[in-house]
Amino acid sequence: MRRPLISVLAVGAAAAAVIGFSAIPASADSSITATYPVTGSTYIKALNATVRLGPGTLVSTLDLSTSALSSSLTLPAATASFKELGIIPVTATTELIQDGAATGTADISTNTVTTTAQVTLKITSLSVAGLSVPVGSRCETRTPASITLASEAGFKLLSGGTLAGTYTIPRFSHCGLATLLINLTIPGKGNTITLTLGAAKLS
Repeated sequence: MRRPLISVLAVGAAAAAVIGFSAIPASADSSITATYPVTGSTYIKALNATVRLGPGTLVSTLDLSTSALSSSLTLPAATASFKELGIIPVTATTELIQDGAATGTADISTNTVTTTAQVTLKITSLSVAGLSVPVGSRCETRTPASITLASEAGFKLLSGGTLAGTYTIPRFSHCGLATLLINLTIPGKGNTITLTLGAAKLS
């Protein structure tokens, strides 16, 4: 089942936020669910451009008996604007889609969290020099990107904090005549992503 990306990435943040509840006895059916407001950004190295993410909502559950994490995040589509060859203005609207389940762990003793997701990047619209370029309905990375995020220093339980990581963008396919341009422009290593969680509400 494919879900909006950063559902995965945010798994870690949710875990970090509930870490402070280690005083609650863990049992086979003991878990905590927290809801957070989420914003963030991703830096696309090949474009030298930062794309803002959110605002969205993260709902995450930590199993206190196994330290297993699960989460879902709702985020709107994100738009990137840059100049191809430093001259031609280009605007692309993208969706980040989680492929399958995310995996994550929380170490209650050290207040650290890591989580990994397989994410497909999909381009839903593209304009070059102000002109719309058709990309069809299946313009997406050929394989999912593997994105691992970890909790940053200063994450404060229910008050939220930051998750960050790096990832590689695979090549794209099914983008029509724009496929060549996209593959010359976007894929590559060294991309970064940061998610910031606000104060949580428990349920």
